[in-house]
Amino acid sequence: MASSSLKFGTSGLRGLVVELNGVPAFAYTRAFAEMLKEDGSAAASGNRVLVGRDLRESSPGIARLCCAALKDAGLTPLDCGALPTPALAYHGMRFGIPAIMVTGSHIPEDRNGLKFYRAEGEIDKKDEAAILDWHRSLNIISVPESARTFQAKTSEIDLIAAYQERYRDFFGAGALSGLTVGVYQHSSVARDVIVQMLGSLGAQAVPLGRATNFIPVDTEALREEDEVLARQWAGEQRLDAIVSTDGDADRPLISDATGSFLRGDLVGAITAKYLGSDVIVTPVTSNSALEASGAFRQVIRTRVGSPYVIAGMTEATSAGARAVVGFEANGGVLLGSDIIREGRRLAALPTRDAMLPILCVLGAAKAERGSVAEMGAAFSFKAAASNRLKNVPSERSAGFLKRLEQDEAFREDLMKPLGGVAAIDGQDGVRLSAKNGEVVHFRASGNAPELRVYVEARTHERADTLLEWGLAQAGRQVS
Repeated sequence: MASSSLKFGTSGLRGLVVELNGVPAFAYTRAFAEMLKEDGSAAASGNRVLVGRDLRESSPGIARLCCAALKDAGLTPLDCGALPTPALAYHGMRFGIPAIMVTGSHIPEDRNGLKFYRAEGEIDKKDEAAILDWHRSLNIISVPESARTFQAKTSEIDLIAAYQERYRDFFGAGALSGLTVGVYQHSSVARDVIVQMLGSLGAQAVPLGRATNFIPVDTEALREEDEVLARQWAGEQRLDAIVSTDGDADRPLISDATGSFLRGDLVGAITAKYLGSDVIVTPVTSNSALEASGAFRQVIRTRVGSPYVIAGMTEATSAGARAVVGFEANGGVLLGSDIIREGRRLAALPTRDAMLPILCVLGAAKAERGSVAEMGAAFSFKAAASNRLKNVPSERSAGFLKRLEQDEAFREDLMKPLGGVAAIDGQDGVRLSAKNGEVVHFRASGNAPELRVYVEARTHERADTLLEWGLAQAGRQVS
C-alpha cells in the first residue's frame, strides 16, 4: 500500500478509482471474508454478507467485484443496490449480517472506497489490521474473469423501507407538519429517501438541485457554489430549512431559512439535546463551546473518525451513561444507546447517520415553535470555520505537523500574530489555542491527500480571516 493511494482512513478503505476497481477491490473483500470466517462471524450470519453502493459511476462495477470475491470465499453475497450507508448498517445490525458499502462518501468521483461492517457495526482499528494481514497473506494478483460479470442474489428485504419505518415509528405521524423543507438532492444516494421521509412525517418537501453527475458535497468544507445555491433557493421561496447529505448519506447538511448552513458539530449538539443525551462523544475538532454550554453532563473528546467516536461511546455506556450520542464536526451523528422519548423507543445505531440529525433539528424547531437559526443560536457556539488544502502529499503534511508539535521556536513564531501559544493538543493533528483566545487546528485528512485547517474566533468575520491566514501559513510549509 506504500505506493498506492489506497489506505484505511477515518472511515474505511479509500483511494483512486483506477487503483481500487479491479484486483484491489476483489482482494480486500476476500481478506474481509477470511477475517469473518476465521473468527466465526461468517458462520454466525449464515455466511451472508450485504453489499450496497452509492451513485458514483464506478460503484456498480466495484460492488460486483465485492460480491464475486465473497462468493469466491464461499460466502453468500446479497446485492442491496444503491441505498444510504446507515440503511445498510441498520439492517446488518438488526439481523446479525456483516456488510460492505461501496462509497467514497464526499470525496471526488475519481476516488471511491469500501466501508466494512461486522454484524455488530463498523469495523475497528484491530479489524483493519486483520484485513491488511489477510490481504498480504492471500497475495491475490488477478481477478477471475467470471467476477467481471458475476450477478449476486438480490436482497429480498426492502432495506430502505425498514430504515424509514425506524424513524416514522419514533417521531410519529405529523411530527413535522407545517414545515416546508427544501431538499438539495444533488447526487446523494438518499435524495429520494429524504423527500419521502419528510412527507411521511407531515412536512412539505421541495426537491432542489437534482444532479445527473456525481457532486462531491463535503459537509465539513462546503463548496462556494453550494452555499450560493442555498441562499438563492431560500430567497426564491419560503422555506423553513434546506437539508441534504453527502454522497452516501451518513453526514447531514442543514441550513436555516436564509440558506445559511449550520456547522456539523452544532447540528450534533442540537440533536443530542433533543434526544435528552446526558453524555456526548465528539472529536477534538468540534466547537470548544460544547463544554461551556452546560447542556450535557459529560463531553468526551476523541480523535477524528467514527471508530474513535464509537470506542468513546462504548466506554461511556460501560460507565453507566443513560443516553449516549456521538457526533463529528462533519455532522455525522452516531447513536450509542437506545433512546426513549415520549414513550417511543429508538434503538441504538452506532454508525454515522444523516437522517437522524435532519429530523431532530427540524423536530426541535417544530417542538419549540422556533426557527432552525434560533435552535443554533441557543448554544452560543464560537464562530468557527474550516477548509482544506487539496493535493497535499501525506508526507508533506506529516512533516509540517511533526515540526509544529516538536519545534517550540517554530510554533511560537508561527503563532506570534495571535499573541503566541497558550495550549497545544496533539491528539489528532496539532490544535493550537492562542493567547488571544482564538484556536487554529492543523490536521491531515484520513481520507484524501489534503491538509485541513479548523479555526475558532469571536466573530464569523474574524473566523474567515483567521482561516485564510491558517491556510496561507500551512500552504507555505507544504508547497
